[in-house]
Amino acid sequence: MNMQVDKNKTGLTFGFLISFLHLFWSILVVLGLAQALLDFILDVHMLNIPIVVMPFDLVKAVGLIIVTFIVGYIFGWLMAFFWNKCFK
Repeated sequence: MNMQVDKNKTGLTFGFLISFLHLFWSILVVLGLAQALLDFILDVHMLNIPIVVMPFDLVKAVGLIIVTFIVGYIFGWLMAFFWNKCFK
């Protein structure tokens, strides 16, 4: 059985997954729902950290999505690389 993983496909998968989650976050910010979600998450974890969601900025949102895609791709590529090294 071939247990080798394609590094590029794994990188793309992780990149798209992570960037999609941040696209979803950006949509929550646009809709004005992000602060309520953060407040809920902190509350159920019994935390009180004063975090304030800033107004939506398209340039920052696009930058966030691009950076998270790149980081996700690198993480996925490295994971596949080490997986392939361990399971030759």
